[in-house]
Amino acid sequence: MTEEQQVEASDEQGRRAERTGRTKRRASARVRRNRKIAAAALAVVVLLGGGFIYWAVTAASNGAANVPTIASTSTPATPTGTPTPTATPEPTPTPTPEPTPTETQPPATALDITDPNSITVLVNKKTPLAPADYAPADLVAMSDIGVPSANGHSLRSEAATAVQTMFAAASAEAGLTLDMTSGYRDYGLQTELYNGYVADLGQEAADLTSARPGYSEHQTGLAADISSQGEGCVLEQCFSTTAGGQWLAANAHRFGFILRFPDGATATTGYEFEPWHYRYVGAETSAAMQAAGATTYEEFLGAPAAPGY
Repeated sequence: MTEEQQVEASDEQGRRAERTGRTKRRASARVRRNRKIAAAALAVVVLLGGGFIYWAVTAASNGAANVPTIASTSTPATPTGTPTPTATPEPTPTPTPEPTPTETQPPATALDITDPNSITVLVNKKTPLAPADYAPADLVAMSDIGVPSANGHSLRSEAATAVQTMFAAASAEAGLTLDMTSGYRDYGLQTELYNGYVADLGQEAADLTSARPGYSEHQTGLAADISSQGEGCVLEQCFSTTAGGQWLAANAHRFGFILRFPDGATATTGYEFEPWHYRYVGAETSAAMQAAGATTYEEFLGAPAAPGY
């Protein structure tokens, strides 16, 4: 081989070596690139795997906390045996205490109906004055206090003042002039009057009109026979139809007087209707009797009827 051929052959080898070197370098570069890609892919896989694991763990943790609790809808098992009910104890009744008996007390306004000096004394055919010849100690002449009186009659002081006030009211309210026809009568005078009635009418008729001595309200100094000047009917039943008689029937109780022998009450009082005969019992008692609607004093007091001696 010529020198020239050797040189050419050497050059060819050099070129082949260079190509091989380049090829190797290219291959080496591809290998390195592929290795880098593989490494990167592995890193991604590792990262993704780790993230997935972290997500899975976290999700599991959160899921356990956030999963709502579902109430059981299953019906609880029915007990096989019926329990024996516990008996409720009956309450022990509390004994009602017995009221403490109290002594009955008389009313504070109890009326004295037996003492002849009491303004509420009861006098009728069953209840005479005691003593029979009783005479009040506080009589006042009606003329001394300006009350018209035909025969100078008198009354007990309290009753006299009440008549004075009542007559003044009748004048001021109704223009009436009332007059006292009779007032206090002592035992002796009542005896004379009663005997005169018996002589004129007989005892039975006299007993319906006049009281026997010791049984007359006039003897207490608390009874007044009243008339009205200018109207007539003095000591007659027609007095009830006069203006004076009607005013007294409607207003006498305001001043402590009661109509003692009302119409239709003979079976209780023992006397015929006397619209002129008024008895002083005090304003409190007359008001109470009016409020009670009692017709007679006996009825108001709860006393027995006194139709006869």
